[in-house]
Amino acid sequence: MTLEHESMERENKIQGNFITNIIDNDIRNNKNNGKVVTRFPPEPNGYLHIGHAKSICLNFGIALLYNGRCHLRFDDTNPEKEDQKYIDAIMTDVHWLGFDWGEHLHYTSDYFERLYSFALTLIEQGKAYVCSLSPDEIRKYRGTLTEPGIESPYRSRSIVENMDLFQRMRSGEFEEGAHVLRAKIDMASPNIALRDPTLYRIKQAHHPRTGQKWTIYPMYDFSHCLSDAIEGITHSICTLEFENNRPLYDWFLDQLPVPCHPQQIEFARLNLTYTVMSKRILLKLVSNGHVSGWDDPRMPTIAGLRRRGYTKEAIRMFCERIGVAKRDSMVEMALLEHCLRDDLNTRAPRVMAVLHPIKVIILNLPEGEVIPLQALNHPEKPEMGDRTIYFSREIYIDQEDFMENPPKKFYRLSPGREVRLRYAFIIKCESIIKDQQTGDITELHCTYDPLTQSGSGAQDRKVKATIHWLSAIHAIPADVRLYDTLFNVENPAAAIEHEPLENLINPKSLEVLTTCFVESELSQSKPGVIYQFERIGYFCLDSNDSGKLVFNRTVSLKDQWAKIQKQSM
Repeated sequence: MTLEHESMERENKIQGNFITNIIDNDIRNNKNNGKVVTRFPPEPNGYLHIGHAKSICLNFGIALLYNGRCHLRFDDTNPEKEDQKYIDAIMTDVHWLGFDWGEHLHYTSDYFERLYSFALTLIEQGKAYVCSLSPDEIRKYRGTLTEPGIESPYRSRSIVENMDLFQRMRSGEFEEGAHVLRAKIDMASPNIALRDPTLYRIKQAHHPRTGQKWTIYPMYDFSHCLSDAIEGITHSICTLEFENNRPLYDWFLDQLPVPCHPQQIEFARLNLTYTVMSKRILLKLVSNGHVSGWDDPRMPTIAGLRRRGYTKEAIRMFCERIGVAKRDSMVEMALLEHCLRDDLNTRAPRVMAVLHPIKVIILNLPEGEVIPLQALNHPEKPEMGDRTIYFSREIYIDQEDFMENPPKKFYRLSPGREVRLRYAFIIKCESIIKDQQTGDITELHCTYDPLTQSGSGAQDRKVKATIHWLSAIHAIPADVRLYDTLFNVENPAAAIEHEPLENLINPKSLEVLTTCFVESELSQSKPGVIYQFERIGYFCLDSNDSGKLVFNRTVSLKDQWAKIQKQSM
């Protein structure tokens, strides 16, 4: 697909939702002089996840659609939880998804002086005050959904006193929790967000970018809208949980001399079955050792999905298909995997691998004789070429493709029965060799029909099954990781409220196979390249293992969710 065609496809997908309807109307009315400027404002306190991918695709996609621009701005106002490694990871993820912010990389810390000046302006206007209640007292005074709040006893402080205290807060004179700066709005407002919200709090912490320069830090509700205005954002697109805060967003902009007044628009965040989108819970999974790290292939992080073998095209396709809505809903994991299969089916080269090997001896092929065969790299794309595979006296097949006493509808290999080897010959099982002590099958002795070479036309003889295989002397060993959902309940975010996190972890989320074999050419594979292991699924070489072949299962060939859901009913 050309870039031009991809852009047209994206335009067709994005158009028609309620956000673009708002923007179309703004452009017709020449609001913002016809400009469209969006932003993606992550907190650098963790890795991005699939929910962030939806926001990235939406904000950058809208900017592309309207020939506008999208800023990447780090909301770095909580120094205790922020780290440069998160900043680097976030930029990597946004670029990997195919988007670029150009020269518009910003940090809220870029605006700390201007934000401080805005806070002074509110104090001078009598619209902000220094409150000395404890955090618990502030929560208690705030009231409930049915009861109004109670005004702080410090609400009546004079402008002079508030100015003095706030400047001393900045100079580092007070301990954490001693004071906060609050807006003076309405403690009786039915919207709790307007009940004198906190604007600044004291934090004695090292900031990744400003060091020890600041001892007070702005709250998100205060800094976010003003940063939008400073940058000239026209449409501040955020998730639905900020809907109640929109009046506060507008209040700050209405009180202060800002260069523009962005419009906040809310959309439903992504909720995906069998996973969580809370960075707090994801951090807990990492910290408690339930996963190997933020990029563990079981994690819903973009880094984890990338390591597992997900493509940016599949993730963007998924974000387009789920669309943009005003109401929260739960999206099935099956849809994400369906998008992935759709993408990988067209691009992934085919190879053969045996995950549970059993040795087969071809009795009528002399030792040392090797027959070269041609195998297609993609059955529907001849332009992807072919490769040479080898048939030898000793081969491996998968244990699941043999049964000593098969049921009626088992058509694969069994004593006295024939099957075709993919791209090769028809073989027949003549005898079984077992371990005398355990009774386990150690070898199968078979014969092959040399007149049945696949594609040769020498003898068009039909059998009911074709199985994959590998030449034992040409195959190379590899480890394979089979991944399942990290959680064993459909909605873990809700279950966590009643169950310990440990009880919700799927004990079968990872199975490591250490006796597998793959085609020899995979020894030259590069991390991130996805293959279809024929009849098994899609796999990619793990990016975090060196000196050893380790393949991660990206996704199975068929949708397993209907079967799983049926079994759970």
